[in-house]
Amino acid sequence: MTPKSIFEETVPGRLNSKGDDVLKVNAVYQFNISGPEGGAWWVDATKSGGTVGAGENAEAKCVISMADSDFVDLVSGKLNAQAAFFTGKIKIKGDMNLALMLGSVLGL
Repeated sequence: MTPKSIFEETVPGRLNSKGDDVLKVNAVYQFNISGPEGGAWWVDATKSGGTVGAGENAEAKCVISMADSDFVDLVSGKLNAQAAFFTGKIKIKGDMNLALMLGSVLGL
């Protein structure tokens, strides 16, 4: 499992399964993943079922930065999001409330 496969395969399925619940978030997120498997991806939760894309999205209201291995551990349930934040493994810029809402939409 890599961040790329997660953003291309896992995240779209999770967003789609939430349908209109994604609209409660109504924001765009930017993920900046560092490390050899890293890259930049965005998640748009302004439409039913959301969308995901690679690269930068200037409309992002919340930017989440973390290492590739930590991201994989977070998505697979091996890393708790709150613990990761408080230990500095996740860095958040922008609206912190949006970061808190992201977990319910993506199932993190």
